[in-house]
Amino acid sequence: MNHLAYEIGPRVAGTENERKAEQYVKSQFEKIGLETSVQKFSYGSSPSSYDSSNVIGFKQGKSSEQIIVGAHYDSVSAGKGVDDNASGVGVLLEAAEALKNVETPYSIVFIAFGAEEVGLKGSNYYASQMKEDEIKQTIGMINLDSLAVGDNMYVYGNEGEKGFIRNLALEIAREKNLNVGTNPGNNIEFPKGTTGDWSDHAPFKALGIPYGYLEATNWEIGDQDGYTQTVKHGGVWHTENDTLEFIEREFPGRIKEHLSSFSVVLTELLKSLNGTNTPKG
Repeated sequence: MNHLAYEIGPRVAGTENERKAEQYVKSQFEKIGLETSVQKFSYGSSPSSYDSSNVIGFKQGKSSEQIIVGAHYDSVSAGKGVDDNASGVGVLLEAAEALKNVETPYSIVFIAFGAEEVGLKGSNYYASQMKEDEIKQTIGMINLDSLAVGDNMYVYGNEGEKGFIRNLALEIAREKNLNVGTNPGNNIEFPKGTTGDWSDHAPFKALGIPYGYLEATNWEIGDQDGYTQTVKHGGVWHTENDTLEFIEREFPGRIKEHLSSFSVVLTELLKSLNGTNTPKG
């Protein structure tokens, strides 16, 4: 997390810093021992065309069926992008490291998405390239976005039977005594346990792939739509306050607690999801 935010800094989509972040994540995947590749794509149209990429790390599991775990590595120009989304990439890398010698029930595709902040370009591109058999082989997609600063730790998922990733994550949190809950459903537009389609889970959800989504924010303040992260300072993402110094000063110990809790939940999820708790069809 610190390398992305401070050695590289803001990682605006289509810039040299985004490419530096791509190379950093690629090197980390390779160091962990994942089968690593870079999926390049362009967006926009000439003369305003931009290059970006998704960094993919594959871990073979007991089954050829797979789970996608994703976090975007780009940021806006304001602040350092610590919360949004070096935090998500940090938890993704931590889980990949923790599982490198563990035989997981499903194969895992770890993806660091580019160009999320300009319209989910990376995740949309990846989803658009999935063949029908790969879609069928994908049990679920777990998205990690903005985990560090929000007042509350949440996990979301689909409504109904497809919400199994969220439900299992909440069971794990209870068992581990972690303070992770879900959207309480105070806003009728976003039923209890769900969220909106504004992050990298959305293109996979549109393909019919069940999703889980880890995030820290506060659904009980502001417009109760999850966009107002904190009582004390409102939204921190997309502002000059998205720095380690600000978050540590204003919310001492929060980053450590959040990243530790989310890492445990994600790692246990990936070890626990299997044919007995995964609805078919």
